Amino acid sequence: MFGVVAGAVVVALMLVVFRAVQGPTVFDRVLACNSIGTLAVVLVAVIGFLTGRPEWLDIALTYALLNLISTLAVLKFFRHGSLAHDDAAEPAP
Repeated sequence: MFGVVAGAVVVALMLVVFRAVQGPTVFDRVLACNSIGTLAVVLVAVIGFLTGRPEWLDIALTYALLNLISTLAVLKFFRHGSLAHDDAAEPAP
C-alpha cells in the first residue's frame, strides 16, 4: 500500500521536474523547484515510515525549513536583484 504512495510521489516528482524545465517564466521555475522540495520531503517521510525509522522525519522537517528559506531568498533575489535590499533604506520620493 505504502509502496504505491511512494510510487505516486515519484511520478508527481517527475511531472514537476518536467514543469521546471518547461516553465516559460522564472517564477514558474521557482514554483516548480519549491514543489520538488515539498515532494522530496513527502518522499523522505514515506520512506522513513516504510522502513520504520522515525528519525527520517527529523531530516524531512529540516529539509522543509531549508526549502522554505531558499525559496524566499531566490524570490527576493529575482525581485530586487540583491539579497541585501532594504526598503527602509530607500529615500522617499
